[in-house]
Amino acid sequence: MRQIVLDTETTGLEPEEGHRIIEIGCLELIDRRLSGRQFHRYINPERPVESDALGVHGLSDDFLADKPRFEEIAEEFMDFIRGAELLIHNASFDVGFLDSELARLEGAPRVTEMAEVLDTLTLARELHPGQRNSLDALCRRYEVDNSNRSLHGALLDSELLAEVYLLMTGGQVALGLDLDGGATPVADPSVPAFDASRLVRKLAGDAEIQAHRALLDKIGKAAGDGGCLWDRLEAAGEAAPASKQS
Repeated sequence: MRQIVLDTETTGLEPEEGHRIIEIGCLELIDRRLSGRQFHRYINPERPVESDALGVHGLSDDFLADKPRFEEIAEEFMDFIRGAELLIHNASFDVGFLDSELARLEGAPRVTEMAEVLDTLTLARELHPGQRNSLDALCRRYEVDNSNRSLHGALLDSELLAEVYLLMTGGQVALGLDLDGGATPVADPSVPAFDASRLVRKLAGDAEIQAHRALLDKIGKAAGDGGCLWDRLEAAGEAAPASKQS
């Protein structure tokens, strides 16, 4: 499964008012693992950045003046997202701006004609109803370090969202193991690869076995006629080989 975590920064809040995209940041996930591929571009919006937006992302008119226009990076961007599932926090905002930019290009498709879209904000609200579900709030909830997020940035926010999404949907973020116990690539290079040969097998000692038996007896006594489930399952397992021989 190929997924793209995507975020944008813009000159303002409404594309209908002529506001434009000034940054796109995308990270690729393959089978829920970061592949290392990304798409990141700053874009000349050909209009001023509003002061309120500047306070959010810090991308000034001077900084953006020599950057490519959207039409110059559009084909590469569309090739990167085509056929993937897009993971976007508050997707209506980013998709609305992307569709507005694509509408300026003759014959360009809409975002949903190229890729499926999953709104992680909607997902978070389903999982955590009645709670704050901004990206910062989710980072705190899932203990994702966002200390570098003094300003918003499309690529940084995509990195944070990728971690949050994997944790929010119950997947491993850094360490992956195949069914044979071998090592698979890790998303976080700071985490060492798994080495099955270093596992230590430790058997229970006599005292531990006796303590376990005493606990089972206590459970069996409390359970009454039904007895302890552990003992019943263990007895069934011991009887299985005999039944095969009959």
